[in-house]
Amino acid sequence: MKRAPYTYVTMSIDPGKPPRLAVSFYTPDLRVAASVLDSGRPYLSIESNEADIAVSTSGAGPVTTTDVDIARQIFNAAARYLADCERLQDEQQSATSPASDEAA
Repeated sequence: MKRAPYTYVTMSIDPGKPPRLAVSFYTPDLRVAASVLDSGRPYLSIESNEADIAVSTSGAGPVTTTDVDIARQIFNAAARYLADCERLQDEQQSATSPASDEAA
């Protein structure tokens, strides 16, 4: 069953813990961009019509080794996501395509 696209945003507030916000994008209506702001900070943005996520350096300050490590984690996760999407799309297309050995 195919579901309609959506963006899901939740906030959890537990006693003695900081509030936690979760954003899940399940929509093809995403925009992703990266740039360097006038202040010299790198900036990554993921947006839908319903929510925006922005990632930049720690405390909006100079780039640290930790910032570089986080950027590398984002890059590696995005590369894995791309590879998984491509593999699954190929599998889905193969499953719905007529057999290649059928007559021409």
